[in-house]
Amino acid sequence: MIYPLLADPAFLEDIIRIFFVFVLITAAFTLSTRNIASLLNVYAAQSLLLVLIALFLYLIEGSQTLLAIAVLTLVSKVLLIPLFINHIGEKIKISRDLKFNYLEPTASLIVSMGLILLAYVFLSGFFSEFILGKLFFMGAVIGLSLTLMGMLVIFSRRKVITKAIGYLTMENGVLLFGIFVADLPFIIEILIVIDLMILVLLTTILAIGIDSTIEEYHQRLQTLRIWSVRED
Repeated sequence: MIYPLLADPAFLEDIIRIFFVFVLITAAFTLSTRNIASLLNVYAAQSLLLVLIALFLYLIEGSQTLLAIAVLTLVSKVLLIPLFINHIGEKIKISRDLKFNYLEPTASLIVSMGLILLAYVFLSGFFSEFILGKLFFMGAVIGLSLTLMGMLVIFSRRKVITKAIGYLTMENGVLLFGIFVADLPFIIEILIVIDLMILVLLTTILAIGIDSTIEEYHQRLQTLRIWSVRED
């Protein structure tokens, strides 16, 4: 029975809509979770949802680009980036982010609901579900909402490593928006992943050396064994 269902586009679209709900739930957890390891798990789960959305959309449309994006997203955002940031978090001994700027978690969640409504109204002004189709219009709204919620994470969190997760959440939103609204070339996704790798590298530098002098920064690198400096 499962094979006829998987061949039914209406069934696949219903599954994708369920994934949309879970994407918003992961974004809500990103706004409120204080534990760094949990934040990384939520980001990995959110990225995995994007992989599943791309795969199910591939089953509907048959576009090879969607399949390639799904594979690349799985390798980079579900596996490599969370593992790397988790490794850095262990090195610099940051396990929790308890401080918030301007907005506490409850207020952030309320603002996020307003952002979702804003995304819906904004996109309705450019194109309606009758132009894109209900599924694609909903994907555009969720993608833009996720981008705005990532910006809210950057705005409301204090630690650099947590803000980096906000940037990564924004990029997930841009990817989701692009999947449903634009014909996202595979090369663009590769460039985005390169940007994310650079962002993670910069996060490492800032997280270790943002509150130190250049001498202290070098000493921290040697102490944490992230970079070895040999003396002649």
